[in-house]
Amino acid sequence: MKYFSLTNGSVITGGEILQKKSVIVKDDKIVDIVDQSSLPNDIEQIDLGGNYLAPGFIDVQVNGAGGAFFGGAPTADGLGIMEKALLKEGTTGFLVTAATNTFDVYKQMTQYAHNHRKEALGNYLGLHLEGPYINPRSKGAHPIGLIKKATLDEVKTLVELGHGEIRVMTMAPELQPEEIIQYLDRQGIVISIGHSAATYDEAMHFLTGRKRMATHLYNGMLPMHHRYPGLIPAIFRARPFTGIVVDGIHVSYPMVRLAKQVLGDSLMLVTDAVTACKTGAYQHTLRNDHYVTVGADGKETISGSALSMLKAVQNCVEHVDISLAEAVNMASLYPAQSIGLANRIGQIKKGFDADFIVFNSNFQVSKVCLKGTFMC
Repeated sequence: MKYFSLTNGSVITGGEILQKKSVIVKDDKIVDIVDQSSLPNDIEQIDLGGNYLAPGFIDVQVNGAGGAFFGGAPTADGLGIMEKALLKEGTTGFLVTAATNTFDVYKQMTQYAHNHRKEALGNYLGLHLEGPYINPRSKGAHPIGLIKKATLDEVKTLVELGHGEIRVMTMAPELQPEEIIQYLDRQGIVISIGHSAATYDEAMHFLTGRKRMATHLYNGMLPMHHRYPGLIPAIFRARPFTGIVVDGIHVSYPMVRLAKQVLGDSLMLVTDAVTACKTGAYQHTLRNDHYVTVGADGKETISGSALSMLKAVQNCVEHVDISLAEAVNMASLYPAQSIGLANRIGQIKKGFDADFIVFNSNFQVSKVCLKGTFMC
């Protein structure tokens, strides 16, 4: 039985930074948060050395890590490689994201993910299919030849092949039959609007009154126009949980600041991270601090980030004037809420999973704990 306390650190949770508190862990759960002076005499104490203790980060949009591009070129061992690499960065929960691809790649990905479930470390939470049912007008780096309109039979086949692994699907709802939307709602799969050219009215119809998400704000969306407002103002009004890539490249920091002012606790951090790949539909090439695809004409299109969740938190604090406690919420609590898991992860709270990241004032990872076990 594991029974220990984490002490001598600043505990970040629920939008606050708690001082002189200790977190008590038993097996894989948090059992209490107490004053450091009130610890039982017989408990093992792990000294955090004055560093920050935060809930493990949750990334609902990540394509690859550790050299494994599972979201585009899946392999039997790729998901395990991603789990280990992301744990080292403090990500204790993530959705593997697959952008628009062939049906065979989706089938292979879902089968590998289902098979991996029995041996998973515990930070893999499911799949996020980002396509292929998107709008060609807002395709970004998605191959236009693979974009399609959904049919109910095909979507049902994908869901059934997923064996419950699919948690989120990004699509352009303005192009999809209403029966598709209704079917996914019944299956409990969160539909995220993204790579969409929806009008304001179309977007509001989709976003109003139902559990929804929006994929990487500003990217894959038509810009705002004072006569043709479109998707972005609809997101600002309806305030679904909305991912944003805070690397200063996908979105400039002033635009992150605007989004935070409007969306508040609906804005969450995602990395949209990829890794280098020379095969398949997405041949990602690293360009300093982000990835691109290179077209036949030599034109480069931004295709993914080289971001970690901790770096995104740091960027929020240093470039967007968001408090550290709130930036941590954006990387943990809000993503957990977006996929319906906020009853057990996303906070340091009694009864929650013992998932933590320990980092210093320079935003360097010191320790990572997954379900009561220190992984690094």
